[in-house]
Amino acid sequence: MASNQKSTRNFCIIAHIDHGKSTLADRLLEYTGTLKGKDLQEQVLDSMDLERERGITIKSHPIKMDYTDADKKAWSLNLIDTPGHVDFHYEVSRSLAACEGALLVVDAVQGVQAQTINNLYLALEHDLEIIPVINKIDLPAARPDFIAEQFIDLIGCDPDEIIHVSAKTGQGIEDLLTAVVDRVPAPEGDENAPPQGLIFDSIFDPYVGAVAYIRLFQGTIKKGDRIRLFNNDKTFEAGEIGWFRIKRVGQKKLSAGEVGYIATGSKDVRDVKVGDTVTLVEGGCDEPLAGYEEAKPMVFSGLYPTDNDQYDDLLEALEKMQMNDAALTWEKETSAALGFGFRCGFLGLLHMEIIQERLEREYNLDLIATLPNVEYEVVMRDGEEMLIENPAFLPDEREIAEIREPIVHASVILPKDYVGPVIQISLERRGVQTKMEYLDTERVNIEFDLPLSELVVDYYDKLKSVTKGYASLDYEYKCHRVDDLVRLNLLINGDMVDALTCIVHKDNAYSWGLKLCQKLKELIPRQMFAVAIQAAIGTKVLARTTVKAFRKNVTAKCYGGDISRKRKLLEKQKAGKKRMKQVGSVEIPQEAFLAVLKVER
Repeated sequence: MASNQKSTRNFCIIAHIDHGKSTLADRLLEYTGTLKGKDLQEQVLDSMDLERERGITIKSHPIKMDYTDADKKAWSLNLIDTPGHVDFHYEVSRSLAACEGALLVVDAVQGVQAQTINNLYLALEHDLEIIPVINKIDLPAARPDFIAEQFIDLIGCDPDEIIHVSAKTGQGIEDLLTAVVDRVPAPEGDENAPPQGLIFDSIFDPYVGAVAYIRLFQGTIKKGDRIRLFNNDKTFEAGEIGWFRIKRVGQKKLSAGEVGYIATGSKDVRDVKVGDTVTLVEGGCDEPLAGYEEAKPMVFSGLYPTDNDQYDDLLEALEKMQMNDAALTWEKETSAALGFGFRCGFLGLLHMEIIQERLEREYNLDLIATLPNVEYEVVMRDGEEMLIENPAFLPDEREIAEIREPIVHASVILPKDYVGPVIQISLERRGVQTKMEYLDTERVNIEFDLPLSELVVDYYDKLKSVTKGYASLDYEYKCHRVDDLVRLNLLINGDMVDALTCIVHKDNAYSWGLKLCQKLKELIPRQMFAVAIQAAIGTKVLARTTVKAFRKNVTAKCYGGDISRKRKLLEKQKAGKKRMKQVGSVEIPQEAFLAVLKVER
């Protein structure tokens, strides 16, 4: 092992959302002197305003720290920051694969939560050395002794192994750095072997092209070397190579055990995929590193500009956004109700919210997002199989043999007082309970198999509502399963509104259709003619409401005289309204599409 490997430690911080991961990273950077003066700001690794506001990490930010211990020995510490949300599960797994150790951070008030456990299992799969950390011990409501018992039950550690810190005040940071140096194993790898490096993230830089964030396991890569990416078999020249401080710092080479970056010069970040293996064109390794997967969108939604003049601006914004986010997919689509737009694929609901908010903020766009839906596997009667992302494209039900929907395995950790309501809302959304265990005297872990389509609409909001915000949710894709699903069409004056079409379970179709009709009745303005709103499956109408017409009192001028005169005027008015209905079209307000997202199931 090379001498520089002995003094190197590669580690990450994993935690549930809002348990202080980014603030702890700030203190480590401050304590090691990596950041000084004007560079020192809160959540320095969270570079987006959106990350700071929401208290989440969206994009991974590695950083190299130099630390000198009490014995005056110098250490090189590589902190590989990880996204903290379930949507970025694959990215987290690749970041963990680039490390030898992990700080498992738990809030001293909230305790162990769903993503804490999920991330712990992920870290154990990669054989990482786990250092348990209890954060926020300075808070008046902190319960460090109680949380320590949860840790001991969870990972079977000794009480002395748990580090107590306050990322806000800096208390316990010295002990934490000592634990990283003492407990996290040094990286191993032969600098003279054929190079083998893992891409754990990538960004697009307009000056140097796609930049791969890599952890080198074997060999050495020098600036100017011709490199090859295993899984997409593309070759590039290493135009720039180096380490991470707050900014990129150029070096002449990267050696086994080091974490750094390689600027490829590629104009498309999709060429540099997370999880791919980097080697040399000549004298490279024979086998890629295990664990590579294609980033697969799970949630789909249509994005449309409220003003059609912004269509080109939205196209340009999506192209730029995709440069830095290879997981985002999109294709052009047209809606009779909303005009020209894009069908976009996202990793999950949070990913969708973030992309939409960034498009609106960074590019000054005003957008409408259609009801989020998932990808269905459809088997036709002639045996043909197809994937359907847009409910409007589902074939006629008479031609379909079966429809399979994605199922996720969801884990909910909650206080024991809310077990009943959580089980109820999960069963209402076609969930199947698979496990229930008490983590301690106060909290319960319940696991369900749940259709993803039910989860993406309003399950999380309902969960937070019935548990007063105390529940935490984590989920992962399990399989596609056959169920009795139908396409529910919304018709306004007999015309189908494709943007409001959805795929629902047959048992829920009537109640869902009726609620949609009633909601639209409130939002569609009255016309000079009656507007019929219908929910239908194929040719069968399940529910109907009518927006009543404005009516002029044409008989007001008639007083006394024969009734036939009044009748003649009313008949004339009726004929006019009928003719108007044939040529008139109903303008559906934008609020109607937004309101559908908020309809109670």
